[in-house]
Amino acid sequence: MSDSDGSYNEASSPESEEVSQLRSSSSGGGMNTRSTRRSNAELRSTTGGGYIWEDSIQRPWDIVQEDEGGSLATAIADLVQSNKRKRLFYEQTPLQRGIIRHLILVLDLSSAMADKDMRPSRYQLSLQYAVQFVNEYFEQNPISQLGVIGMKDGIAHLISQLGGNPAEHITAIQALRKDEPAGVPSLQNALEMARGALYHVPSHGTKEVVIIFGALLSCDPGDIHKTILTLKTERIRVRVVGLAAQVAVCKELCKQTNDGDFLSTYGVILNEQHFKELLLSACTPPASTKTEKSAKGKSASELMRMGFPSRIVETTPSFCACHTRLLKGGYLCPRCNVKVCSLPTECPACGLTLILSTHLARSYHHLMPLRNWYEVEWPEAKRSKASSCFGCHKPFAPVPPTISSSGSSTKIRISTTSSGSTATVSHQDKSTATHTSAAGPTGSTGRFRCPTCHRQFCIDCDLFAHEVLHNCPGCEATSPVSRRQNASSSSKAAAAAAPAFTTAPVQV
Repeated sequence: MSDSDGSYNEASSPESEEVSQLRSSSSGGGMNTRSTRRSNAELRSTTGGGYIWEDSIQRPWDIVQEDEGGSLATAIADLVQSNKRKRLFYEQTPLQRGIIRHLILVLDLSSAMADKDMRPSRYQLSLQYAVQFVNEYFEQNPISQLGVIGMKDGIAHLISQLGGNPAEHITAIQALRKDEPAGVPSLQNALEMARGALYHVPSHGTKEVVIIFGALLSCDPGDIHKTILTLKTERIRVRVVGLAAQVAVCKELCKQTNDGDFLSTYGVILNEQHFKELLLSACTPPASTKTEKSAKGKSASELMRMGFPSRIVETTPSFCACHTRLLKGGYLCPRCNVKVCSLPTECPACGLTLILSTHLARSYHHLMPLRNWYEVEWPEAKRSKASSCFGCHKPFAPVPPTISSSGSSTKIRISTTSSGSTATVSHQDKSTATHTSAAGPTGSTGRFRCPTCHRQFCIDCDLFAHEVLHNCPGCEATSPVSRRQNASSSSKAAAAAAPAFTTAPVQV
């Protein structure tokens, strides 16, 4: 066995004693034998057999355990429930963010994307997730713009120009399915093209670049570090999703363009689900940095013109100005009366941004996020009169008869620190929390309560309210007078229980 495999525990092999004897006889000394035996004994006490790097690996059959009936349904349900409960650590602190975003999506179309370590291949899966990213991006940022660039054969290709119509970007990305990945990527050419597309962005908009990078090299015509410094000077943020391994130039790129923060902007995927999570996390607008705040404070205030067109229904079809298609309906630009077929978009005649009032209202949920809901424990669930979810009317799990209604419920309060979101559990009766975890099959009631209206919801409605609706159905169903009273009482209770959050001013 070579020296590089010295961390292997030879005691686990049936031929270890013979190998040790052969080594001792060939070496001609007893010191080597004693040192080998001593190192093997140390490895037995530390690793328990096998390679050292194997200790961090958990086999899936060790994680997922069967129940008494030999079924995996309970284990799978617990895994699904644990994935849903990750929402408890979502960011809820109000931050200063730019909701008018200008983002360039860079796709790696090189030969490295032909690998089949992800099904059906890196190339096809990246295009599939890129389409989902475009839909989610405009769903959360309806008044923003997006463009797509591809890296192939050492040059950068413009796939779709910067615009606010998601249908055009999706059509351009889906047209790439017919092509095959080839050549090598060029990060410098892609960054220079993205910088040119974002050069005329006004000061009130953010400039961002998201790169899906599957290769381990970059064929650049010049010094890419000069390009990185130019991006830093022009305040263009770069985010990289790596498909193979961490690349030093990508790490330096994210570190320089994000004020030294590369941990949250550069990630290497673990599997397909992690790839989707890293990519879709770029849909949330980034928080404004101190450099951007000072630059915006020095620059003069600018106003952005927007048009809110009215929908028309025609008896005879007419052509739209955006796609030249015959339609019997559409929207008329309030400035030049040009017909467009869908919103949000820019008027092809006068360049006015055309949106609906709902698009503008939906963009503010990033600035004022919905508060996280508390998890209801078993004693509180027994005292409560709610037997079904307020949102979907799905019945809750019955309370076990061994649960006592006396005792205080455990509340999970989400707080944000510089390192990320942490959960602080505050309770008055520790025995109640211990008894609660032992009572239920998984220790969770599956109930979540809004701190404002005190309505109880299931975990699916909790996810829908925080990820899609961004409003509490219980608060919206309450009258405005009682809503203000509940909000004032909740704010007083929160101020008495914990220190108030320091909120930054809202920047639009």
